[in-house]
Amino acid sequence: MKKLLVIGKPIDHSLSPELHNHWIKKNKITAHYDKKSVELNDLPQIVKSVRENKIFGLNVTTPYKKEIIKYLDFLSPEAEQTESVNTVYKKGEKIIGHNTDIAGFELSLRKINYDIQGKTALILGSGGVVPSIVFALNNLQIKEIYLKNRTKKKAELIRNKFKNVKVLEWNDECKFDIIVNATSLGLNKNDNIDINFENLENEKFFYDVIYNPPETEFLKNAKKNFHRTVNGKMMFIYQAHQSFTLWHEIMPDIDEETLNIVK
Repeated sequence: MKKLLVIGKPIDHSLSPELHNHWIKKNKITAHYDKKSVELNDLPQIVKSVRENKIFGLNVTTPYKKEIIKYLDFLSPEAEQTESVNTVYKKGEKIIGHNTDIAGFELSLRKINYDIQGKTALILGSGGVVPSIVFALNNLQIKEIYLKNRTKKKAELIRNKFKNVKVLEWNDECKFDIIVNATSLGLNKNDNIDINFENLENEKFFYDVIYNPPETEFLKNAKKNFHRTVNGKMMFIYQAHQSFTLWHEIMPDIDEETLNIVK
């Protein structure tokens, strides 16, 4: 039986096992997908397990999307350009790192027909998924990207990769069309991000990469102030869909049953 795993810390919120095991069952594949909270020093052994065929494939989430790279043999062009890996698989005797977050974010915007071309984005955070979001926004011909992070130095590292990114201080304000919460603030019930809604023009687009819980305080407050809101549900499903297809060479259905797994 193929063993697949999503690793990260925290990991309890992840619905990846429910989604992948649903597709595994629907497509009659002999496999099982699980989740595991790991420490940084566990990464070498986990990659070794992939090399020894004890683990068939990995998904990698916060905070190890960059840290895992040093233990891999090759990166896909997407993973190399973003220095971010969320999918690991074995090809021949080599361990490959790939990035399906880019496609996940891009497809989630295409699904709702949100045209990003010529607009301005503000991204909050500088974690492992942020380079993927920047990459996708550039693919969609964004006009400007602003980036804020509590630790400005981390934001500047992303700016060094993408020259069109402008780094702001955390308390700086700017005009934007879409704001993306790419921090972990929202995973816990009382997490809140200070946004001055009074200074915002109408009908901004608030996007939270968090999908569990389905509505963070960030989105609740935006909705109260009559802004458009979307959570990370479809990004999560699309990135998983890409990983599943890569591992099993089967493209699973994204149907009503699938959508109901992620509330």
